[in-house]
Amino acid sequence: MAITSGTADMRKAGGGKDAPMTAEEKKVIFASSLGTVFEWYDFYLYGSLASIIAKQFFIGDPTTTFIFALLAFAAGFIVRPFGALVFGRLGDMIGRKYTFLVTILIMGLSTFIVGLLPGHATIGIAAPIILVGLRLLQGLALGGEYGGAATYVAEHAPHGKRGLFTAWIQTTATLGFFLSLLVILATRLAIGEEGFAAWGWRIPFLVSVVLLGISVWIRLSMNESPAFAKMKAEGKTSKAPLSEAFGQWKNLKIVVFALIGLTMGQAVVWYTGQFYALFFMLQTLKIDIATANILIAIALLLATPFFIFFGSLSDRIGRKWIILGGCIIAAATYFPLFNGLTHYGNPQLEAALKNSPVVVVADPASCHFQFNATGEKKFPSSCDIATAMLSRSSVAYTRQDAPAGAVAVVKVGDKEIQSFNAVMTADGHNFDADSKKKEADLKKSMGDAIKAAGYPAKADPEQINKPMMVLLLFVLVLYVTMVYGPIAAMLVEMFPTRIRYTSMSLPYHIGNGWFGGLLPTTAFALVAFKGDIYYGLWYPIVIALATVVIGALFIRETKDNNIYAAD
Repeated sequence: MAITSGTADMRKAGGGKDAPMTAEEKKVIFASSLGTVFEWYDFYLYGSLASIIAKQFFIGDPTTTFIFALLAFAAGFIVRPFGALVFGRLGDMIGRKYTFLVTILIMGLSTFIVGLLPGHATIGIAAPIILVGLRLLQGLALGGEYGGAATYVAEHAPHGKRGLFTAWIQTTATLGFFLSLLVILATRLAIGEEGFAAWGWRIPFLVSVVLLGISVWIRLSMNESPAFAKMKAEGKTSKAPLSEAFGQWKNLKIVVFALIGLTMGQAVVWYTGQFYALFFMLQTLKIDIATANILIAIALLLATPFFIFFGSLSDRIGRKWIILGGCIIAAATYFPLFNGLTHYGNPQLEAALKNSPVVVVADPASCHFQFNATGEKKFPSSCDIATAMLSRSSVAYTRQDAPAGAVAVVKVGDKEIQSFNAVMTADGHNFDADSKKKEADLKKSMGDAIKAAGYPAKADPEQINKPMMVLLLFVLVLYVTMVYGPIAAMLVEMFPTRIRYTSMSLPYHIGNGWFGGLLPTTAFALVAFKGDIYYGLWYPIVIALATVVIGALFIRETKDNNIYAAD
């Protein structure tokens, strides 16, 4: 029985390794990749427009509305593993093609409807509720989209080319990034800033329907994956993928090792190389947003071909040590690379960090680790208020112990500035009015002192060494290509066909959605706690090294695995 056309015949014969890519194979890759373009287009779009969306859908002061907008954004990440379970189960029971079609429809329509959704001024509280609901639908669909894309492409790939074929999916983050920037910029130029803020921000969301239409049209014309078609013809499809994948230790242990021995480390390297690097330039180095985006965009353009390079290389020498090697090299070089970003991006800040040390004298019991996953939690102690302000101003500090109950004091050169203990509002979510006034006064006093000590309010554009910044960012993204290029093929090869969609999706989305997604928040909490602008790097370093140890001991090489076995 023929499963599909010539691609399957080559695969069954073990050939096709050196054959050129056929038109059908290119179509498979293109159709599958469009879904992940959606993922990153929406990711960058919502992130870039969060401040505008906050004003449209939420009520309250600017800080509160922005926080709720970010919470709606985060909701999509939180539910991705659940989407992996829902759609992974369907993909293993009824097939890759139709599950894959459902996820793209839900994701695309949810993005499109955001562009049509009336704001709070029109429909009241229903506006933010519907917005969060759409974000949850997007997250659920995305939980099934990546696993479906990777599985579908890998199961179509000829023998010896799974790394190359699936690596094309990994390049779509760059395309989504540039597409979102292009659409936002074009809309702003066409209608002006005032019109864009009022209604034009909807256009980029509405434009997504074009991507959706193309993707659905192409996917409707695709065949089922040959591996699933073969398994279905033989009557070996799983009746209960979830219980098989997670209820049987022989499969569950592979899921666990895939998470902590592969995707956990891959995720933190990925997020450090792209998102934390951008966050560091904006928040710590105080480089203006346009310059920072251009620098990271150039680095992404230069590094993107290496996704294909490392994916293809993994077909020849194996996937495991390319991924783990990327984790090792990244962990070993993050500190000098980020020191380099400071040196070439804001030399005034580098000089101030060296020459103007700051001391926080506080009761140790009042200084907490300010982990804030939701963005809405407030830390009212005098120590926490002072250290958070210093960290946001990129000021390094050391701590000295004060007697129990003492109010924290910040020493900047010969100046001493007393902090305060805030009083919370009745709902426990914010400072009361008097504390807000004290916070504003403290911020001004501290700002004047650190400015006098040489800490710049923002990076001087004339002093930014742009070529060196691009080089350092390129190296950081190169690590991303090492760990991310081969990961899809390796995850596909770790699991049997009958539970592959379910099994590979969950560790991927827990690793990237939770371990990777929490990186900026965790890193900032570490910086505020320690008083060292580089201390947040210990989070990705420790996670990456833990992955190397677990992966080296418990993960086997997969490039020669037979992915057509049902069991």
